[in-house]
Amino acid sequence: MSHVVLLGDSIFDNAAYVNSGPAVIDQLRGKLPDGWRASLLAVDGHITMNVLTQLENLPGDATLLVVSVGGNDALSISPIFSDAASSVAEVFDRFAIIQNNFRRDYAAMLAKVLSHNKPATVCTIYDAIPGLDPPRVTGLALFNDVIFREAFRARIPVIDLRLICTQTADYADISPIEPSIQGGDKITTAIVKVLTRHDFSAGQRVVYA
Repeated sequence: MSHVVLLGDSIFDNAAYVNSGPAVIDQLRGKLPDGWRASLLAVDGHITMNVLTQLENLPGDATLLVVSVGGNDALSISPIFSDAASSVAEVFDRFAIIQNNFRRDYAAMLAKVLSHNKPATVCTIYDAIPGLDPPRVTGLALFNDVIFREAFRARIPVIDLRLICTQTADYADISPIEPSIQGGDKITTAIVKVLTRHDFSAGQRVVYA
């Protein structure tokens, strides 16, 4: 019997944004093969380093870990888009510092996840959020580059949410940065695809969408 554990932020912990509809954890449980279980440790509002605390509650029988985190880290740097700069080089210098800080945190988080010796997969940060302007979409690329590099270095699969949540209806009406019921349906379908098809023992660098 397999036990899937979801770690991260409101991409998985989205119950508050779908009214009375099924949250991601409910949708996942409805799609897993017979005998499989799923637990939610992800917490709305958490950033990358909070996953370390979530792991303290990891069930002893967990067999598969899925992580979706980084969006709130990116959200925290939003004020930089209103800052003045004297040159393009200065802007890139600031972004380099932000990316390096995120790389440090994400690498530490992923190392802790993998230290539990469980098969794991991670998700990118989606960027088709309604109303998200081009500068912020570009900024998210810095974070997604880190996620891909660290996942590929660790030889674990990546679920690319940028290729999954592409429609306005994939985002919640209550808060457009959260997945809607439709978005959750797409995300959980991708998770099940990874969990049932991926050969974790092969160490393949694979992207799922």
